[in-house]
Amino acid sequence: MTHAALPGAVRLADIRDTPLDVDEVVKVLDDDASGGLTLFVGRVRDHDHGRGVTGLTYDAHPTALDRLVEVCARVADDHDVNGVAAVHRTGDLAIGDIAVIVATTSGHRGDAFAASRALIDTLKDEVPIWKHQRFTDGTDEWVGAP
Repeated sequence: MTHAALPGAVRLADIRDTPLDVDEVVKVLDDDASGGLTLFVGRVRDHDHGRGVTGLTYDAHPTALDRLVEVCARVADDHDVNGVAAVHRTGDLAIGDIAVIVATTSGHRGDAFAASRALIDTLKDEVPIWKHQRFTDGTDEWVGAP
């Protein structure tokens, strides 16, 4: 999925079924006015709440990309940032795969840290992307599904 027009400081907002690239996110946020770039990379871990995880699948609602753009724009409006980027993966992911990348740039590190924290937290709370985890004991669970 790719959103046609991005508002204001939003440089990248996408949901993809292909591997994510940290370098792409850093490059799209490159500008001479930013003294700080804060980057968060969320990866698939091998456990959750004391249970072994073998892999997972992310599914996105058809409105997820529009919601992601809205979240990015709101974070950009609420913080003193020069750029905002967020990319989330869908489909089957293995342990160690990158599931989400968020980043912000600002003239100062404190603003970039605060904006990136708000971005990942709000994305997880409001963007309809659901995780189907598979456990080593053969069971599975949906996380974040309505």
